[in-house]
Amino acid sequence: MSADPSAASDEPRLASTGPPALYNLVYCSRAAPGVDQSVVDHIVARARQMNAQHQITGMLVFGAGVFFQWLEGPRGSVLALMALIKGDPRHHDVIQLTANEEVRERLFPDWDMELVGSEHIREVLSDAHATATEAPNKAALSRLLADLDAGALAELGAASRH
Repeated sequence: MSADPSAASDEPRLASTGPPALYNLVYCSRAAPGVDQSVVDHIVARARQMNAQHQITGMLVFGAGVFFQWLEGPRGSVLALMALIKGDPRHHDVIQLTANEEVRERLFPDWDMELVGSEHIREVLSDAHATATEAPNKAALSRLLADLDAGALAELGAASRH
């Protein structure tokens, strides 16, 4: 997103000088067998190209066979991207954790898509579990944390690297 307030944008604004109304969506999913770091690197490279065109910013955490992603931008663009992710065979058990539209500054204004290291996956999943309000999401996050504790997700990641 350009720092120039006169730059063209399809993000709705409450006032001509106020921040844009941004839609943000957070989800997590289990990586399909065969998804390794090289596949994730390709996903990130493609996301950086496509997200810039659609005014989407965000961050992706990948580790132990789990994707956790924050997306923000125009509502239609974020929802279209989420539909693609749900149909992507590299993702299983896609869980939408939150979705909001609010007038505010972007949290990741310079990140068309930034990859965060896997060492943070436990913290990210634990935080998501603590704030989840819907029973199916809370249960799915509990399963992901249990699998992480049991090493099952790490085994998935290791198997996909061979």
